[in-house]
Amino acid sequence: MIRVLQFLPGFQSFAVITAAYVICHGLTAWAVTPVQNMFLPEITVFASLIYLPHGVRVLSVWLFGWRAVLPLASGAFLSELMFTSANVQQLMEPVLLESIAVGAFAAFAGFEIAWLFGWDLYAGQARRIAWTGLLAVGALASVINSLGQSVVFSGLIFPRDQLPVMAVYAAGDLIGLAVCMVALMLIFRWIRLSGAGRKPQE
Repeated sequence: MIRVLQFLPGFQSFAVITAAYVICHGLTAWAVTPVQNMFLPEITVFASLIYLPHGVRVLSVWLFGWRAVLPLASGAFLSELMFTSANVQQLMEPVLLESIAVGAFAAFAGFEIAWLFGWDLYAGQARRIAWTGLLAVGALASVINSLGQSVVFSGLIFPRDQLPVMAVYAAGDLIGLAVCMVALMLIFRWIRLSGAGRKPQE
């Protein structure tokens, strides 16, 4: 399964990553944001407590490396157009592209920092998937993203809200990654079980 995904032609992998990002952003916008907005309206504009697209970021970079950055940025841009309300778009417009760039680059930066310290976690480097390693790199990427986004939005966030926004960015990214990883593990397990179930018949 992993090898099939890795060898998708360039346009197909671009489309798959972009579509996955948009779908996960839509799920976050429709299911998480309305509930969070009732309790943390000032923070919800900037960050989500369960941000599923961070899982797409980490898993896409895990599979495709630097080639995932541009489709991730494309997915983020389309998601903002499709799911962000007009008044929020107007508020964020001056720094929207910078925010998208930080988010798209954060996971790649996390993997590269890990690689510099001798921890190569890109797909295909080991026979078994290092789920704990992916979670650790995802946590590092969420810290990079939260720090970058706090700088990008520093002129828009009230000083008293900066630390809570950073905390929600980091927590939301990590929870979103964990949810996506659980979903991916279940998919891989289903593929293995369905393959094992067909073998006797063959």
